[in-house]
Amino acid sequence: MKGKIGRIIAVVAAGSLLAVGTSGMASASPAGGKGSSATQAVAAQVLQMRDDLTKVAYAGDVAKTRADLDRLSPVLADIAAGKRYQVQSETQQISSAAKVRADESNRLLGDPTATPRQIPPLPIPPLPDLPGPLKAVSDLVKGLLAAVTSLLGGLLGGAAVPPLPVPTPPLPAPPVPAPVPVPGT
Repeated sequence: MKGKIGRIIAVVAAGSLLAVGTSGMASASPAGGKGSSATQAVAAQVLQMRDDLTKVAYAGDVAKTRADLDRLSPVLADIAAGKRYQVQSETQQISSAAKVRADESNRLLGDPTATPRQIPPLPIPPLPDLPGPLKAVSDLVKGLLAAVTSLLGGLLGGAAVPPLPVPTPPLPAPPVPAPVPVPGT
C-alpha cells in the first residue's frame, strides 16, 4: 500500500515538474510571437533607446537626437500595433502617443521652418528644458520621454522603471560671507 502511494506521489511530482518546465519553454519561445521573453526583450531595448535619446538630447546634439528618434519610432509602432508583443491596450495607446511625438519631433528637427502640428497634451514630468537648437522641440521630447517611461512600466509589468538619466542642474553657489571687520585696523 505504501509503495502505491509513493509511486502516485512520484508521478504527480514528475508531472508537475514537466508542466512547469514546458510552460517556461513555451513562454520563452523566440518565434516572434507574443511570448513574455519578446516583451521583456523589447522593454530592455526601449529602455536603452530612451536613455540614449535623453543623453544626446540634453547634450544638445541635433543629429544624434534625430538618429535616435528614427530608431525609436518603428519600435514604438510595433508595440502600438499590438501584434508582436504581449501588452495591455493602455500600453499600446501610450506607445502610439509616444510615436506621434517622436515623429513630430523628428519632422521639426529636420525642417526648422515647419509649422508644428497640434498634438493632444500629455502630462510632462518636471524635466529641464532641452538646450540650444533642441529648445524648439523641448516639450515634445519631454512628452515623448514621459510616454516612453510610462510605456516601460507597462512592458515591465509594473516593475520599477529606472529614472531618466537627465542632467542635474548645477546647484547655486553658496553666498560668499561678507568680510568681518577686525577692530583696530
